[in-house]
Amino acid sequence: MQKLMVSLLSVADLISIINAIFGLLAIIILFGNFGLDLNIQIRVSFSLILLALLADGVDGIFARKFGKSEIGEILDSMADMTSFVIAPSIFIYFVYSSTTDFLLFYRHIYLIAALILFLSFGIIRLASFHLMKKNEFFIGLPTPASTIILLNLAYLEIEFIYILPAVVIFGAAMASNIKFPKPRIRMDLIATILIFLTLILGKSYYAIFPFLLLSAMIIYILIGPIFYKKFVE
Repeated sequence: MQKLMVSLLSVADLISIINAIFGLLAIIILFGNFGLDLNIQIRVSFSLILLALLADGVDGIFARKFGKSEIGEILDSMADMTSFVIAPSIFIYFVYSSTTDFLLFYRHIYLIAALILFLSFGIIRLASFHLMKKNEFFIGLPTPASTIILLNLAYLEIEFIYILPAVVIFGAAMASNIKFPKPRIRMDLIATILIFLTLILGKSYYAIFPFLLLSAMIIYILIGPIFYKKFVE
């Protein structure tokens, strides 16, 4: 008797689906007619993508503890594509297209071109991730790290002239051959705490927690490859 598709799912897969749902809701909240203030729309969408990041971490824990299903790796990549590539791209476009400076048509073209590159790099990374997967390190910048950086840069509304190269550079880093060490439990715990604090407090207290989360990811990107190289040598 042929199996039902849902019978192929593990507990970790269900959490991956929740990850994707958060990503979808993050997009819907930006364009749905809910009568919300613009700043609230941005805050809620931002929070939903952060929740997707937390769900991604939880599904990894469950997969290691209880095992993966036959479709687990593919499903995880599809969920990550929704929450960490498509949703952040739309979030960035929404944030910057909502400003008065964006009345200039060429800014739309520049940002759309940058986001198309980011999307392309994200597709390449997620499609090839399982073929190039290593136990000791990541090849290319992990998609969640790229998402955290770009999401926080947009949320903090850095100047348009800076978000453009950031989108392209961190997108290209995902599909690069640069080796990044896999974070240890302590580093994961710090990142999780910062995500929770950012999720709860947003831009309160001079936006210190989004800034700390952003800084932690940038430090990982700058120091990670150097640390890995020295560790191997």
